[in-house]
Amino acid sequence: MRILHTMLRVGDLDRSLDFYTSVLGMKQLRRQDFPEGRFTLAFVGYQDEADGAVLELTHNWDTSEYELGTGYGHIALAVEDACKACDEIRARGGKVVREAGPMKHGSTVIAFVEDPDGYRIELIQRA
Repeated sequence: MRILHTMLRVGDLDRSLDFYTSVLGMKQLRRQDFPEGRFTLAFVGYQDEADGAVLELTHNWDTSEYELGTGYGHIALAVEDACKACDEIRARGGKVVREAGPMKHGSTVIAFVEDPDGYRIELIQRA
């Protein structure tokens, strides 16, 4: 077994696709409209779905926003340099909500950014 994808419900699919592709550098892998169900699925990631886990962005056409709730944590991405990644994300219009620095009670360097729907993405510096 392996993880295939993580699904996030998004209020504005074009805005979210722009964030994940232009700001975070993922590729749109596939997209399919389901007119009878009034929703669209778009899959984004850094590699092909056959090779690794991806994100499924689900846009329900009649819903423009969601409450995140208290159960959601974050998506984590490995980066070489968390400070540089924050600068690049900010330059592309992304929102950095926690600057790069050591995690509490540890030494791993992390940062957090937020997508247009408020989902948090953790950047973990890997040497």
